Amino acid sequence: MSVRGLGKGNSMAKSKRLSQAMVFLLLFGVVSLLSDMTHEGAASIQGAYLSLIGASAGVIGFISGFAELLGYSLRYVFGRITDKTRKYWPMVILGYLIDILAVPLLAFVGPNGWVFACILLAVQRVGKAIKKPAKDTILSFAATQKQAGRSFGIQEMLDQIGAFLGPLFLYLVMLFRTDGDTFHNYAIAFLFLLIPAVATIVMLFFTKHKFPNPDKFEPEPKKMEKFHMKPSFILYIIAISAFAFGFIDYSLVSMHIGKVFVEGGSQVITAETLPLVYSGAMIIDAFAAILFGKLFDRFGMLSLVLATLGSFLFSLFIFEFDSLPLLFLGVGMWGIGMGAQESILKAVVATMVPKDFRATGYGIFEFSFGIFWFLGSWLLGVLYDASILAMVIVSICVQALSIPLYIASSIQARKEREKAVDNKENPL
Repeated sequence: MSVRGLGKGNSMAKSKRLSQAMVFLLLFGVVSLLSDMTHEGAASIQGAYLSLIGASAGVIGFISGFAELLGYSLRYVFGRITDKTRKYWPMVILGYLIDILAVPLLAFVGPNGWVFACILLAVQRVGKAIKKPAKDTILSFAATQKQAGRSFGIQEMLDQIGAFLGPLFLYLVMLFRTDGDTFHNYAIAFLFLLIPAVATIVMLFFTKHKFPNPDKFEPEPKKMEKFHMKPSFILYIIAISAFAFGFIDYSLVSMHIGKVFVEGGSQVITAETLPLVYSGAMIIDAFAAILFGKLFDRFGMLSLVLATLGSFLFSLFIFEFDSLPLLFLGVGMWGIGMGAQESILKAVVATMVPKDFRATGYGIFEFSFGIFWFLGSWLLGVLYDASILAMVIVSICVQALSIPLYIASSIQARKEREKAVDNKENPL
């Protein structure tokens, strides 16, 4: 066989591998779509539901943050377990079963069952902690065969299509159920989320059957690398922690909308149409993920700076003005922040951490993100009861702090790459 023919064969094999990597990303995207229909559908009414069954703003802020704390902090533990065992699929499946099936159980908490509801929310986040490092890692194996930003952007876009369809699904359920009070309508809506939950599990097993060994997408490194926290990664972790601390959880947003607009007698936002506000945010999230994913592949960390500049003022428009147009503007900006959070933030880790330690890298990333999400959610929930203006100021200032940190991390990463090239060219 000629050298030219051999090269052509290798090119065709590589093309086929890349094609299969994209098929895997798309199939898992459908899993994420169905999953997000379930828990993001629930999120659209979660804050209002907790308020109906007796939880205060402080409690809602605390449990939202504490659930995220569990969900994120445990990811470091399960990330280490995943790297050591390489049992990617078992971890993903176990996590999805716990995560998805906890949501419909919210239908059975009762009119004063806010404590039980809070426990279910914590359990759901534990399920997410089990699956997330393994899921992000196997996705990164395929994503590194394409452009990482675009690949995670596609994932987030499909996620957010599900996040749009979930609240829309609940709106339709409640539209045709007008014979009960708001509590019972919400309870029935949670029960109907069992439909996309079961579909998620079916699609997950189908994807596993088609791709039992997704780690094969990314070639093994030529030599065993040691994982250590480079200065650029440390700066990045500090930056995303500031972002997480200042970013207000949607439970608090939906509770505020419920109090100001639903209970205030708005003709546009009612108890039944409240999920549609979240649907709108998720659509913006989806398009933002694709846009900023492409920007990341081209401009790197600068895309995170642009995303933060486009979203960090959202709390001002949502909480400081009783205006529907400004509310929708604020919710749209919130969606931009979420899109960046779920696409670019993960893509950065895939480019910074070696394959053999990537689940650990994602675990560290998620652990820090969750700690500061919890602390921020708790503080911002308490501030809401004391002074909404103070809450808005803290939210804006802390998110703005992440911008110079992103820039510093980018500069440091470039220095580390240049140093690595110099050492390779001049080993002595």
